[in-house]
Amino acid sequence: MNDSVSNAALGALTAQLRIIPREQHSISRKDISAGALRVLYRLNEAGHAAYLVGGAVRDLLLGGHPKDFDIATDATPEEVKRLFRNCRLIGRRFRLAHVVFGNEIVEVATFRGHTDDGSGDRHVIDGRIVRDNVYGSIEEDAIRRDFTMNALYYSIADFSVRDYVGGYEDIQRRELRLIGDPVLRYREDPVRMLRAVRLAAKLDFRIAPEARAPFEELGELLLHAPPARLFDETLKMFLAGNGLKSFRALEASGLLVDVFPLTARALAFRGGESFRVLIEAGLASTDVRIAEDKPVTPAFLFAVLLWGAVRAQAEREIAKGVEPTLAWQRVSHHVMDEQAKQVAIPRRFGIVMQEIWTLQPRFEQRVKKRVFRLLAHPRFRAAYDFLMLRAAESPAVVELGSWWTQAQATPHEVLAQQLAGNAAPATAAAPHALEPAAAADVASAEVPAAAKRRRRRRRPGAGPQTASE
Repeated sequence: MNDSVSNAALGALTAQLRIIPREQHSISRKDISAGALRVLYRLNEAGHAAYLVGGAVRDLLLGGHPKDFDIATDATPEEVKRLFRNCRLIGRRFRLAHVVFGNEIVEVATFRGHTDDGSGDRHVIDGRIVRDNVYGSIEEDAIRRDFTMNALYYSIADFSVRDYVGGYEDIQRRELRLIGDPVLRYREDPVRMLRAVRLAAKLDFRIAPEARAPFEELGELLLHAPPARLFDETLKMFLAGNGLKSFRALEASGLLVDVFPLTARALAFRGGESFRVLIEAGLASTDVRIAEDKPVTPAFLFAVLLWGAVRAQAEREIAKGVEPTLAWQRVSHHVMDEQAKQVAIPRRFGIVMQEIWTLQPRFEQRVKKRVFRLLAHPRFRAAYDFLMLRAAESPAVVELGSWWTQAQATPHEVLAQQLAGNAAPATAAAPHALEPAAAADVASAEVPAAAKRRRRRRRPGAGPQTASE
């Protein structure tokens, strides 16, 4: 066990309390969830310190509406559990109490310290905290948080806001600053770099120069971060309604290559601009769906982000003489395996992504039998919407998208006749409008069971056919 990094990063800091009284800030109890208020009041009545903390305080000060309310207290997790029958303890790295009120979960954390006197439970490996259950004072807890804007405490006792690290002023300036030495804090937890980029994009904040400067040197530390954790962070980045802004910020920060190296490489190659148009269109339309409270899925979005690599590698394989269907399947598996080294995309999403990719060349096969098979495919809608996003690639893709748009609006009997005559589908109906990101139809990432083939029933009395017949 080695606490040197954490102590070096935080030990020299001293908390300087500033109290912002109720009349000088904008937080009102009517904007706090009923569940969070119940937890705050009960802890306070039991003689414990109880504060609303973190992103909820930050967002309330910015005039937002937090979805989650976290609470910090001097009560241990076990003491919290004794106060609430509807409480469960979770976590190994950080021991937390979850108090459940119907669909609402209020997370309660004990104040954390940065010095382990031997009574706590902290493990640090290569500068990264892997387990941290060392309790301390509110001052230590504030200093241990990542960004100053997240280290503000709303007191239920007197309704004031307590600021120990200058976070209140940073919110007024809309500036994101780290607490402590940025280099040591990033080494302690490299994912903080992604959090900085994501939160700055979400809140329209500026990342302080000293917080941004280490990205170039330390970005490669993300290669050693747990891939499952990076998957969770990318979901927060791209599927929270600020996907386009977050992607642009991630690329501008230089960290895209450390999280999505195949995407960064495809954007840098010839033809990268059309790929960029595809990515930005997919992210923008996903943001629209989220704003309209429509369902989205990671599968469609990750298929967009990795399409440049898939297409380029498939084209190279086919140029080498590999059979096209085999080439697309082989490349799809390879790209998924490569990306999994950085971001662990769950298999249920990976299967959908591969289906979307491998269906793209089938849109070019406008033969009667294959057209109707593709129209009946359970992933047709997702693949079709993906085709429409690809319009920037070439005029041929635009024409292809227009043909399939008309084909969907044409009665099957008419379409069959036209295909038999090799004519383009004609319809008086208006072209089918592309619904943004079309992720609703991909929301179920389960692989559909193959349909059973029906046997033809033999006529009564009919014997087996022979070659002479």
